Amino acid sequence: MAKQAAAQPKPQRETVHVVTVNSKAHHDYVIRETYEVGLVLTGTEIKSIRAGKVNLREAYAKVERDGVWVHNLHIAQYDLGNRWNHEPLRTRKLLLHKSEIRELLLKTRSKGLTLVPLKLYIVRDRAKLELAVAQGKRVFDKRQAMAEREVERDIARSVRVHR
Repeated sequence: MAKQAAAQPKPQRETVHVVTVNSKAHHDYVIRETYEVGLVLTGTEIKSIRAGKVNLREAYAKVERDGVWVHNLHIAQYDLGNRWNHEPLRTRKLLLHKSEIRELLLKTRSKGLTLVPLKLYIVRDRAKLELAVAQGKRVFDKRQAMAEREVERDIARSVRVHR
């Protein structure tokens, strides 16, 4: 009897499909730390997310009673949904470990820190949110960051010209 070689499963590559990015967050906040969190969604919400009908611009998260909740995350109603379609701006629960929730609670209690969603993406058929502990920038900081970017662009431009 000949032994058959056991077929080893191929390692699956994790495909990440980025649905939306909060580009304004990096302009308005200094990002301190990021977390990958899950979302509690209904059926029509995940269908709208896969269709890309999401807006993170005004969204923020809060540590409340029994967990972390995201507010003002706009997920448009599903076009083919029925009368039980979801509310676009409803408050949604975020999935984190208890230790992470405690950590976030301590961090957001300190002055000037808040929870801001940075991007929404799909990994292995699950919607994930990149949540950041961030500190708001002052107008001076924003101007300084814009001036630094302008200097970097000028340097890159002059290097290209000299080549």
